[in-house]
Amino acid sequence: MKVTVRNAVRGLGLGLFFAGLSLNAMAQSSSVSQAPATVAPTPAASVKATPSGNSTITELQQLMQSQGVSELRTTYNGNYGSSLLFKPDNRTYYVALFQQKNFWRVVKTTSDIQAEQIYKSFVSQTEKLAAIDIRRIQLEAEKTYTEQQIASQETRLSALQNDLVVQQQQEQNVNAQQEQARQQAQVLSSKQQAARSELRALQNRIRTLESQQTIMDNSGFSADKTTSK
Repeated sequence: MKVTVRNAVRGLGLGLFFAGLSLNAMAQSSSVSQAPATVAPTPAASVKATPSGNSTITELQQLMQSQGVSELRTTYNGNYGSSLLFKPDNRTYYVALFQQKNFWRVVKTTSDIQAEQIYKSFVSQTEKLAAIDIRRIQLEAEKTYTEQQIASQETRLSALQNDLVVQQQQEQNVNAQQEQARQQAQVLSSKQQAARSELRALQNRIRTLESQQTIMDNSGFSADKTTSK
């Protein structure tokens, strides 16, 4: 029972894969039948390879549509991939190289060793072909990350500049307050010195008057003693 379920799941996955490739094949065949006798030149970017009626690519596409082959291996690298398929009734191997599920090359052989070698070669080609796309994806990610870092640093720079402006304004306010306090201290110091001078003058006058009063008191006391004698 487990084997049956596993085979069913594998068959479903293979069917979906084949369906994608089959749709591409049908689209390619349709474009061939609808093409006019004389075709104007088209840009290279819009040209799509179309297999001939008796090509190995067409043969494999027909086998995939009829589910006449089994998928043994498939490797994807970016938009490129390679598949190793097997036709059990005549023990024939098909090795396919494709881009975005559009067949590029198909090799047919009855040698399992040769099929494995070709498959490994195709996988190696997909790695090389996808390297540019992978590098582009990495560079785009690095560019996005760098732009995010730039935005973050610009925000940080703006915050520091605003902090510096506030700090400078506060320093100016503090310096102004300090200068005002120094001026007030100088004025108070001058007033304090004047007050002390006035105090000393008053104290001197008081002492002078007290001395005079003491002398007068002493003189009056002496006169009283003389009179009494």
